Amino acid sequence: MTAEPTPRRASGTPRLTSAGFLREVLRLATPYWSSEQKLRVRGVTFLLLILTGGQVGITVWGNYWNRDFFDALEARSVSRVLVQVAVFAAIFAASIAVTAAHLMVKRWLQLGWREWLTLKLVGRWMEGGRHYRLLLAPAAHDNPDQRIAEDIRIATESAVALAHTLVYSVLTLGLFVEILWSVSGPATVSGTTIQVPGFMVPLAFLYAGVGSALGWWLGRPLVRSTNALQTAEADFRFGLASAREHSEAIALVRGEPGERARASTRFAEIIRSWDRQSLAYMGLVSFSTGYGGLLPVFPLLVAAPRYIAGFMTLGALMQAAQAFQRLTGALSWPVDNLGELASCRTAAGRVLALHQDLERLDSEARAPSAARIVVSPSSERRLAIEDLSIAEPSGEVLLEGLSAELGRGKRLLVTGDSTVTSTLFKVIAGLWPWGRGRVLLPRDKDRGVLLIPQRPFLPEGSLRQALCYPSPPSVFDDKALRHALECAGILWLARRLDKVGQWERILPLREQQRLAFARALLKRPAWIVTQDATNAFHPRGEQLMFEMLHRELPDLAFLTIRSSPGLERFHHDRLVLRRPPAHRSA
Repeated sequence: MTAEPTPRRASGTPRLTSAGFLREVLRLATPYWSSEQKLRVRGVTFLLLILTGGQVGITVWGNYWNRDFFDALEARSVSRVLVQVAVFAAIFAASIAVTAAHLMVKRWLQLGWREWLTLKLVGRWMEGGRHYRLLLAPAAHDNPDQRIAEDIRIATESAVALAHTLVYSVLTLGLFVEILWSVSGPATVSGTTIQVPGFMVPLAFLYAGVGSALGWWLGRPLVRSTNALQTAEADFRFGLASAREHSEAIALVRGEPGERARASTRFAEIIRSWDRQSLAYMGLVSFSTGYGGLLPVFPLLVAAPRYIAGFMTLGALMQAAQAFQRLTGALSWPVDNLGELASCRTAAGRVLALHQDLERLDSEARAPSAARIVVSPSSERRLAIEDLSIAEPSGEVLLEGLSAELGRGKRLLVTGDSTVTSTLFKVIAGLWPWGRGRVLLPRDKDRGVLLIPQRPFLPEGSLRQALCYPSPPSVFDDKALRHALECAGILWLARRLDKVGQWERILPLREQQRLAFARALLKRPAWIVTQDATNAFHPRGEQLMFEMLHRELPDLAFLTIRSSPGLERFHHDRLVLRRPPAHRSA
């Protein structure tokens, strides 16, 4: 069987401006709030906003408590201190309750959003053979499974967390500007009579502005290094998963040293990306440490002269210092969340890239019929191929001008160039749109077309599930299953129907191919199209299988695609396919 074309790998992040990127991400993700669950989703979102407001309210309450408590200490009043202890207990209890409720509601929203987006992308990815066509499309991206499983999780969790902290910071900014303005009072510019009302407010903006600008400049490399590290991690996982899936082939040819070398190379890229990210983090963390270490002291130093002059009580001084910290913390939101923003943007970009590729496949499928191969149902009782030309995704022509048909009860053998014959099988399956022409499949509500590849897919689970796939096991009774296994020559597997295992590894290829024909007997199609589906059989075994099919399904139409000859006696006609003599583009 010919090898599959090697898919092109892309960087994974769409080339869009920041505004365009945000617009595309919102177009993909925000329909969750208008989905069938919109009442529940909007209710949870509203509750999250209310609890976020509650958190800010408790912070303001704590700020005023701070003032009253230190004023009580300054007055050396035991009774006032005890009152403030009781108030603090109430603030403490309310803070625990609101924070716990907020955590649960936030996690509900994160999980719900992730579930909706995951099912949406999985549904599109696993529909109509897109998962296969995506591998061959020129714009295909690497690791779609990792993008769905991991990047959606990162993007949704980070987006909800960032939205919460942003709303919290905006509310904090609005409330603590007023508090700091009223508490700090005016200040006179040294050597002049100019007074600056609420002087600590512009100082807070200046402190946070300078800090944010420096932090953003120092954190810019973090975005690039995070993107590179996530891509390197994904490539490493992809390589390990590929080695696991092909472990038997690797072991047979003793390819372990090569796989170790490739794994080492991929992990070396992780190390390089990790080092670059560590350097980016080092600069940002060093600055953040100094910025955060100075923050508790700076407002006290600034407001101390007014306290010493008697314009502020000790409580007012402590309230102003805390309000200054809250205000600068709110203003520093972009810098404080730079790493989270980088991770969220990278993950969202990878998810968006997969979504855009799936949309691109759909737009190509809706293109004029002359630009692609059309596979459609027909009301006639025949499988027809009309003026079919097949091309590679690159445009190179593999086959030109093929017309053929297969009526009920007829058997056609297709041989020739292995690349052409295997691609024809994909065309009939609707997986290969490159080229032009039409394939008409007979429409039969009870008995349609069944395609059998060289290696059938056997899902992990019980043998009963593998035999009945993709139908649920409840559709067929044990008698039908035993009869199908007996006809396919593997009745000995009947006693293992309920045994669970990885059957594609447990069974040799010959038994897997026999299992595929047992499936055919269960489904009893009117047309069967196979591709090298008996190449693991001995000649006598092939003969017995075709005789059995003719006996059990006498009106069965059979289209056998086989890269090697030798089955002519089991078919009415033979068709040999060759590449065009001159290579040219479609």
